[in-house]
Amino acid sequence: MPEVAFWQGNEAIAYGALAAGCRFFGGYPITPSSEIAEIMAERLPKLNGRFIQMEDEIAGIAATIGGSIAGMKSLTATSGPGFSLKQENLGLAYIAEIPIVVVDVMRGGPSTGLPTKAAQQDVMQARWGTHGDHGTICYAPASVQECYEVTIKAFNAAERYRQPVLIMSDEVIGHMREKVFVPEIDPSTLTERKRPVDIPEKFVPYRPDPKDDLPCMASFGDGYTWHITGLTHNDWGFPTNDPDEIEKKMKRLMRKIDRFRDDIVEYETESVDDAEVVVLAYGSVARSSLRAVHDARVRGIKAGFFRPVTLWPFPDKEIEKLARKVKTIIVPELNCGQMVLEVERAVHGRAKVLPVNLVNGELFKPEEILAVIEEVA
Repeated sequence: MPEVAFWQGNEAIAYGALAAGCRFFGGYPITPSSEIAEIMAERLPKLNGRFIQMEDEIAGIAATIGGSIAGMKSLTATSGPGFSLKQENLGLAYIAEIPIVVVDVMRGGPSTGLPTKAAQQDVMQARWGTHGDHGTICYAPASVQECYEVTIKAFNAAERYRQPVLIMSDEVIGHMREKVFVPEIDPSTLTERKRPVDIPEKFVPYRPDPKDDLPCMASFGDGYTWHITGLTHNDWGFPTNDPDEIEKKMKRLMRKIDRFRDDIVEYETESVDDAEVVVLAYGSVARSSLRAVHDARVRGIKAGFFRPVTLWPFPDKEIEKLARKVKTIIVPELNCGQMVLEVERAVHGRAKVLPVNLVNGELFKPEEILAVIEEVA
């Protein structure tokens, strides 16, 4: 039988990271994510891991990248202003193909914004915050149980695809407390990065396996020599201006995610088979939305529910299929309208897309979403 715990969402993320094999945390405390750092500071030394609080968020993610290069599964956690500061080094991790997990417990912005209030204003920053082309993997948990589960998935994805993976929680999910079933982890379900099998003299650090477009990753100190740079580089890791090498590198960064898109994308639906109106929501807003859909059904309205678990890659194919048989898709968000643009892109005009936005630091009440359902039904 699984162990039962009563955790906040931030606690569940921390314990999920530990269960996934995370043994390094580099960061800086920031509301409303600080509980993650607090737990990692307490627990990692007991597991022969390492915790370091740096002088700022920039240094925090730099240390996290270093922990991964040294061979440890590595985590950093922050909120909006810190996530902004992490973007440059996040780009370094993308181009150097360094697996890390980055948690953003979202709050209101811009700038210092609303440190103790919920928002979903960073979801487009998660996709486009750092410059340049790259594939993005990003999870949005909607419960404390899911905080635990997606953190393990995030580490598995980071190790498998050799790149940063993001978890976009929010203040409500981070601080609410729920019962969590904590199963015993089977080590065979945890993904480890591919290690070199060649002798060091034959090691080419960025030569990809044609089966998955992914190179092996040696840890510093293992006897393998490789060069890490933020410049576009060749298979040896050294900067290049060769057009063929540049194109090969950039297309592989995209392709290693695109070709496994269907393995990565996760979503949840309810009552969509006969639905005429669907509410599409993620994170804490999904909870109010699902209640509103249940209440609409009681009133005889054919309402359905769609929740992206992965914000990126976006479940566009699944939404496009859904749009072929529904009249309206309602998209409530705690921002001025960000993910709704992706929904509109996926729908291709086959259904009406209606944004519903709230940016006052409060949560949607189910009756507010129900009122919109009734209006369009």
